[in-house]
Amino acid sequence: MASENTMNEQNASTGAGKAAAGSDRATATGEVAAAHEIFRILHQTYPDARCALTFHDPFELLVATVLSAQTTDKGVNKVTPILFDHYPDAAALGAASLPEVEQIIRPTGFFHNKATAIVGIGQALTENFHGVVPREIDQLTSLPGVGRKTAQVVRGHAFGIPGVTTDTHVLRVSKRLGFTSSTKPLTVERDVSALFDESTWTLLSDTLIFHGRARCHAKKAACGACPVAGLCPSFGIGPTDPDEAERLVRSP
Repeated sequence: MASENTMNEQNASTGAGKAAAGSDRATATGEVAAAHEIFRILHQTYPDARCALTFHDPFELLVATVLSAQTTDKGVNKVTPILFDHYPDAAALGAASLPEVEQIIRPTGFFHNKATAIVGIGQALTENFHGVVPREIDQLTSLPGVGRKTAQVVRGHAFGIPGVTTDTHVLRVSKRLGFTSSTKPLTVERDVSALFDESTWTLLSDTLIFHGRARCHAKKAACGACPVAGLCPSFGIGPTDPDEAERLVRSP
């Protein structure tokens, strides 16, 4: 009798375990489906989502992305034509006078640190990579002022290598949409990558950036004018009244 009771308990335990596993799989499947639907709607909302920096080659994109820190892409696009007219390649930039570079990029802010970084990039590319921007993450992040986020921008848009770019908008919007529970860049990159097909990673990042700029603002999200309001677990963190929210919508 004791043996039979033990078997019954084991069977019950096994059944409960299978049920829990099935529930976990169903939850995971539901989360993936919701994430994909959110992306589909956002992509329809922002069909022109792209890298807003103007560039003609990987070198220009790399430098422009470093300059874009703590400023707008529009602001960077105003200075890069002048910068690249003076210094069209890595060798020229690496040999540039730091004060002259600072003067050109001054409008982007933090111009001393940025000038030091991009001149250093020119030198490092010339000395270590024959003046050519490398494609690999570890090589890109070995360059002055280049972190993983910048490397992913360059890989995704200059080389067509998919990657999740964890800039400030992607970090914020991904957490609000339930794609991740973290604010740590590497964790967010891992969590978001796991939800979507690799081929979509770059476009997904651009789309989340556009949504962050247009509606899902850091301080006051335009919840009442959000196209994915019905799917967003953070709905209500900003004004839900449509008219009030619409006044918060900006051009991405």
